[in-house]
Amino acid sequence: MKIIACIKQVPDSEAKVKAEGGQVSWGDAPLVINPFDEYAVEGALQQKEANDGTVTALCVGPESAKDALKHALAMGADEAILISDAALENLDTAGAARVLAAAIQKIGGADMVVFGRQTLDNGAGLTAAQTARVLGWPMLGLSGQIKVDGGSVQVERVIEEGRQSVKANLPAVLSVVQSIGEPRYPSFMGIRKASKATIPVWSLGDLGISAPAPVVTRTELISPPVEETVVEMIAGESPAEIAEILADKILAEKVL
Repeated sequence: MKIIACIKQVPDSEAKVKAEGGQVSWGDAPLVINPFDEYAVEGALQQKEANDGTVTALCVGPESAKDALKHALAMGADEAILISDAALENLDTAGAARVLAAAIQKIGGADMVVFGRQTLDNGAGLTAAQTARVLGWPMLGLSGQIKVDGGSVQVERVIEEGRQSVKANLPAVLSVVQSIGEPRYPSFMGIRKASKATIPVWSLGDLGISAPAPVVTRTELISPPVEETVVEMIAGESPAEIAEILADKILAEKVL
């Protein structure tokens, strides 16, 4: 079984985002594999083990994204491929889907393509469905359990109303949620192997496509105004007096 896990490199979750010159700025925050995509790799590895398969980690991003791919290799992915091109700097989710679909076709297709539910830096959660649409494959989102049966896949979707069981023919695109299982820790041998791995880098020319035109254009980005908070300490001779003063201030401010 041939499985592709699509991942992304994002700023660390502890980073603080700012608006600078109408653009999002993460400052000098360290870059890591998207935490939701670790679950995608875990789900892909589970299917590799259950169905005698292989896992390819696929990423669109700058050269530094090789570190995220090496994390996937250390977890147990068999190979990794980076798509990197200067023309992809301002890629939106629809464009990313077209690039990923072209890369998947260049790889030779797959039986299953797995995404995390969303990315930490964007949070839209659209790329999996958009990639499925470009490929013309069924899309099974929010998958918490996956079971392959011959030429089809059945998943249990984790939705607000409860659980939903759905089935589709392979090949298919899936997005997974945390219920798939905690991502495994990279082993020492896995880390060593990943550190020595040579990760091929494909350009748009290698994929035979031009840079996708953005579907959505960000016209303006403004940081919310900083609100000043004033703290007033209430003193009194007794708890009852303090409570009375507090009640008067609450009524004066029309909080209640």
